[in-house]
Amino acid sequence: MTADPFASFDFDAEDAARVLESSLSGADDGELFLETSTSESLAFDDGRLKVASFDAERGFGLRGVFGERTGFAHSSDPTLAALTRAGETASAARKGSDAVMAPPPARTNRHLYEDIDVIGAPGFEAKAALLAEIDAYLRAKDPEVVQVSASLAGSRRVIGIVRAGGDVRADVRPLVRLNIAVTCERKGRRETGSAGAGGRAEFSRWLDPENWKNMADEALRVAKVNLEAVDAPAGEWDLVLGPGWPAILLHEAIGHGLEGDFNRKGTSAFAGRIGEQVASKGVTVVDDGAIDQRRGSLSFDDEGTPTGRTVLIEDGVLVGYMQDRQNARLMGMEPTGNGRRESYAHPTMPRMTNTIMEAGDHDPKEILESLDDGIYAVNFGGGQVDITSGKFVFRCTEAYRVRGGKVQEPIKGATLIGDGPTALTKISMIGNDMKMDPGVGTCGKGGQGVPVGVGQPTLKIKGLTVGGTG
Repeated sequence: MTADPFASFDFDAEDAARVLESSLSGADDGELFLETSTSESLAFDDGRLKVASFDAERGFGLRGVFGERTGFAHSSDPTLAALTRAGETASAARKGSDAVMAPPPARTNRHLYEDIDVIGAPGFEAKAALLAEIDAYLRAKDPEVVQVSASLAGSRRVIGIVRAGGDVRADVRPLVRLNIAVTCERKGRRETGSAGAGGRAEFSRWLDPENWKNMADEALRVAKVNLEAVDAPAGEWDLVLGPGWPAILLHEAIGHGLEGDFNRKGTSAFAGRIGEQVASKGVTVVDDGAIDQRRGSLSFDDEGTPTGRTVLIEDGVLVGYMQDRQNARLMGMEPTGNGRRESYAHPTMPRMTNTIMEAGDHDPKEILESLDDGIYAVNFGGGQVDITSGKFVFRCTEAYRVRGGKVQEPIKGATLIGDGPTALTKISMIGNDMKMDPGVGTCGKGGQGVPVGVGQPTLKIKGLTVGGTG
């Protein structure tokens, strides 16, 4: 059952509709966004619980869209007086506009997740005990373990989207995440490995011993691999990227360039290129916000548009962009359910949900065996990206040298350097093993962060620059 989005406010749907009718007169679009959220986080470090926080927040954001101008006001004051003042502020962007308000988005009865009590159940004690158990498990498992960090986070957002005329959409959005990091020491050398998982599902999934032990073992495995790693070689190399989380490179270096606002303003490397070959044959990239329980999934976006599967690149040809309502209208296109905001205090903009490169027809073993002398990058950490050009620098957290088609010694300090549009044209083999990330991604844009997902199969890329230490 969807909670009442007005329950925490001192005004109702009729009050909101009256304010919107007045403040959005002459607007092309606009809405009132209501949010009531609770969140909890716990962090275990150095053998003890170091952080335990609980937050509750409520507020609204009122937006009026007048051509390319936007009037936006937000407040944590739940009163009708505050809403009225926000309407007056948002309407200041009108400046003589006499547009006809766009109709509301189509409705959907689809729910990609349930209303789950991720804060109250299980209780605080059970969550703290889990983190302590993870710490004890890893320290007992391997004598080289010198540090364990584990954290749990959960949130529940009740949102409402109200439009002039009385159209109301409501949703409850749960989100959980578990992270584990392990540091091992050998002969004075310390290395760290990490693993995480999450999604829009109940905490019990992550409390299950089989699940968290698999994550803990994976973090330990990566730390042990890094203890064996040698300095990465610098130069231009053929690469194989592993499936799943390495698609964060796709997200950052390519995905942002396919968002509507950058293309409408002509600042993206993909602007004006619909119908052109922008990637190797066989490359198909989609953004899909309708995958059940995934971190980036929403039943509808923050403007009320139902999410779905949006094809961006098909067989190497650019066929579409990700759109919110404003940019879609100004570009003569349809909204794609990608209007997102961090919270009620932020206006919407076109953002990714779950961005995926679809599977090809090559066996992953075949792809690795085709790499005569190169690098196999299995996982990535942080990086830097110029969104408009796609130029990137990404740090590998797990990578290996490959010689004669055989995976050999692990390497450390490898960074991938290039630009997304060019890298797309250098993909030479696409695996049949498409995999989603474990549910840990957060995307930043314009000072806002939103949860996202990524996915890809094993890929071979020819001639990418690698910055190394050897």
